[in-house]
Amino acid sequence: MGTILLAILKAARPRQWLKNLAVFTTMLFSGHAFEPEVFSQSLLSFVVFCLLASSGYILNDVLDAPKDRKHPFKKFRPVASGALPVWIALSVSFLCLIAGLFLAFGINSIFFLTAASFVLLQYLYSLVFKHVSVIDILAITTAYFVRVYAGEAATGYHISIWLSLTALSLALFLATGKRRSELTLLSHFQGVVPLDTRNSLTHYSEKLLDAYTAMFANSTFISYAFYTFLEKPKSVGFFFIGYDQFVSEFPDRKWLMITIPFVLYGIMRYMQLIYEGQGESPEKILTSDKPLLSTVILWGMTVFIIMYGIGG
Repeated sequence: MGTILLAILKAARPRQWLKNLAVFTTMLFSGHAFEPEVFSQSLLSFVVFCLLASSGYILNDVLDAPKDRKHPFKKFRPVASGALPVWIALSVSFLCLIAGLFLAFGINSIFFLTAASFVLLQYLYSLVFKHVSVIDILAITTAYFVRVYAGEAATGYHISIWLSLTALSLALFLATGKRRSELTLLSHFQGVVPLDTRNSLTHYSEKLLDAYTAMFANSTFISYAFYTFLEKPKSVGFFFIGYDQFVSEFPDRKWLMITIPFVLYGIMRYMQLIYEGQGESPEKILTSDKPLLSTVILWGMTVFIIMYGIGG
């Protein structure tokens, strides 16, 4: 029993739940992180997307098992290796799906439709989209982006257009980087043919993915820079409670611009890692590379202090 439970946990890919932290974007950047109801709704949204995402991952592993057995790393996945029987995998996938949609329905109708759209996108990706070049990248991007707007649907608050463009650009950058890293990894193994592991990889050349990666890296940096410059302060911040004159003297505070170097370094470091073939997924790279992880943590802490301490 313990072996099966461990296999189920591995198949659920808890490391990839990091992607679902995107649902907290609205709560953090709208200035409502300290409101109990907003926080609880965002947290519940995170749980919902973890359940739904794991349901899709497990189903995808079942469908991909024959090809995964030919992959240098994916062959160790529970379903591909035989550690997790197919019927158990499908049962767990179905239970996660039902549980996730049930919780989503309890939040509100718009969030439920967003969650259902995410499920549909996952199924279409597993069955169709991942086999079609360019469309596969756009599908992965959409899945990232849906998580951000799920936070809006759950809380009722909205993020600025420049932050939305940043999220979209970052999603495209991560999705393209994922494909570039996969191609780099496979090139290090003799006898492994991209067609045997993923059909769409045969339609991507290194030069094409390099161009995509550079394009979306630039758009991510520029969009974020514009966001930090154009965003209006949400509040005074708890460092200056009672100091109303601080707002009148500094009406257009641009403290968020301080975080731009973190974003720039993060983009450059991520590109370095994918070209070195040190990971085939963003969440694996993030959790295994200390400089990149440290940068993300420092960026998050700085944003929090500026948004809620200074009021930037």
